[in-house]
Amino acid sequence: MNEEFMKERPVLPLLLSMALPMILSMLVNSLYNIVDSFFVAKISEDAMTALSLVFPIQNFVNAVAIGFGVGINAVIAFYLGAKEPDKANAAASKGTLLSVVHGVIMTVVCILIMPGFLRMFTSNETVVQMGIQYSMIVFAFSVIISIDLSFEKIYQAVGRMVVTMVGLGGGCLMNIVLDPLLIFGIGPFPKMGIRGAALATGLGQVFTLLIYLFVYVFRPISVKIGRRYLHTEDYLTGKLYAIGIPAILNMALPSLLTTALNAILSTYSQIYVVILGIYYKLQTFLYLPANGMIQGMRPVISYNYGAGEHKRVRSIYNITLTIIGMIIVFGTVICLIFPDKLIGMFSDNQATITEGTTALRIICAGFIVSSVSVTSSGALEGLGKGTPSLMISLLRYVVVIIPAAFVLSRIFGVVGVWNAFWVAELITAVAALFIYRQAVKRKS
Repeated sequence: MNEEFMKERPVLPLLLSMALPMILSMLVNSLYNIVDSFFVAKISEDAMTALSLVFPIQNFVNAVAIGFGVGINAVIAFYLGAKEPDKANAAASKGTLLSVVHGVIMTVVCILIMPGFLRMFTSNETVVQMGIQYSMIVFAFSVIISIDLSFEKIYQAVGRMVVTMVGLGGGCLMNIVLDPLLIFGIGPFPKMGIRGAALATGLGQVFTLLIYLFVYVFRPISVKIGRRYLHTEDYLTGKLYAIGIPAILNMALPSLLTTALNAILSTYSQIYVVILGIYYKLQTFLYLPANGMIQGMRPVISYNYGAGEHKRVRSIYNITLTIIGMIIVFGTVICLIFPDKLIGMFSDNQATITEGTTALRIICAGFIVSSVSVTSSGALEGLGKGTPSLMISLLRYVVVIIPAAFVLSRIFGVVGVWNAFWVAELITAVAALFIYRQAVKRKS
């Protein structure tokens, strides 16, 4: 397959053709997240609380897989643009091997730490046991997740977005079908409760991997994975990690933020921990179309940078920012008009719905300006500038919001935590513009 189209087609049609399959697949993925939480909420509010407490660690596992995959994606696309296919093959091969290693480590570490981690946030032994049951199964599939994300980023690097759409969509649909069957024991399936939700998630990921392997064997791509490509200079491994580690930290920072906010909110009531978990489920649904645009943009901007097309790189950034802004405006309007309906999808508790409605209306005040941070961070990763991208994420997820949440909660109570979100987004957006412009100026 010839990747020249990434520097020859007009930017807007190119971005849309690359991003739309990712947006569709990520919308399906967000639907899975909502359906998964919907069925778990039917078990009990304790089950939903357990899911909310496991979420930061589950998100960290995904962060390692996705973040390192970003490094694989950027390095492959760069070398394809620079007309060095052997190095692209080496990046794909080394990246996949290292992803397996990461998955093994994540499986062992996460299963070991979960009992102690859960007891840091709740004394409810029912919640703890449900969290352990869920995590023991879901983290057993960490290697599968890592390989899935490695293949996903390889296919994206060569412009095969439809393959990743089919892979992600197929896995998510499998998950959605299996959720009620395994949770409630419908037909010949055993009634597994929250363990059924975890198993459905893992089996969906296995199905995604099977799709990727089938396509790799029967519809070959220009990038090859093989043992013979592993014997290359060590600098290539360093290049993968130079982009991958900041990207991993970028993805992992929301887990740190969620953990910190859970610690603050749990001093008020368990209801607020549930609300935060529900918000992040909704945020996943709202931001995934924007993240789909970023995934479509990243290989295009990497390829064009490798090919020396700097003017085209600027155009790609500006058009992506405009589209993401439009997506997030739509999401903001939905949250302002239907906050009670959105929260009510995950809880029948009227107190949770009432407090969650207030929280969502306050938090969404920062959605629109966040488009600047999201676009700038993704573009910098595509340019191989992992450290500036990490600086933006640190501001957004740690440096501003955690101190703001702590201070404002002492002044205004729990409402102060919700206001910390838009404060952090506004400050980070201003800083992101400056960081991006300085990084691009140094590149030029």
